Amino acid sequence: MLKDDMLKGAEAAANYAGLTTRAIYHLAETGELPVIRKGRTLYFRKSEIEAAFRSTSVAV
Repeated sequence: MLKDDMLKGAEAAANYAGLTTRAIYHLAETGELPVIRKGRTLYFRKSEIEAAFRSTSVAV
């Protein structure tokens, strides 16, 4: 269900991802994390948060 995949607000997304709210805002502003804007409210999809971090690799 779509409603089960949605998170309302950057704080909810931050809690889900284990990041700070500011980090979520930064990722959304830079386009690294897809966001849906409805007025002043931001909505994030859990599946897109997971995909964003799955595709990130760290060079050592």
